[in-house]
Amino acid sequence: MTPYKDDIMPGCIIREFDENVNEESLVWHRDEYSRTVIVMEGEGWRLQLDNKRPMDISKGSVVQIPSNEFHRLWKGNTPLKLKILELNRKVAQTKLINRKRTSVLEF
Repeated sequence: MTPYKDDIMPGCIIREFDENVNEESLVWHRDEYSRTVIVMEGEGWRLQLDNKRPMDISKGSVVQIPSNEFHRLWKGNTPLKLKILELNRKVAQTKLINRKRTSVLEF
C-alpha cells in the first residue's frame, strides 16, 4: 500500500500525503520519467535528492526531479498536496493518441 493517494488528471497527477503518514513508508525511490513537482499545500515537509541535503518545500515550491534520480520525502506537520507533471509520459500519450487517429483515418 502506498503512503499517498493519487488523483490522475489529464496531464498531471495530484498526490496527497496525510500528516499522520508513517515516516518509514517515505522511502528512497526513483521514477521512470522526469518530473516537475509543484507544492499546492503543506508545511514542514522536506524533499531530498540523491547526494544532496534535504530542502524545505512549502506551498508554491517547484522542484525538478530528473528521471531515475533517487529521492525521498521527509514528513512535515500538515497534509502535503503535490501537482506532478511528467513531460515524457504526456509526450508518449500524445504520440499514441495521434497514432490511433492516423490509423483510424487510413481506413
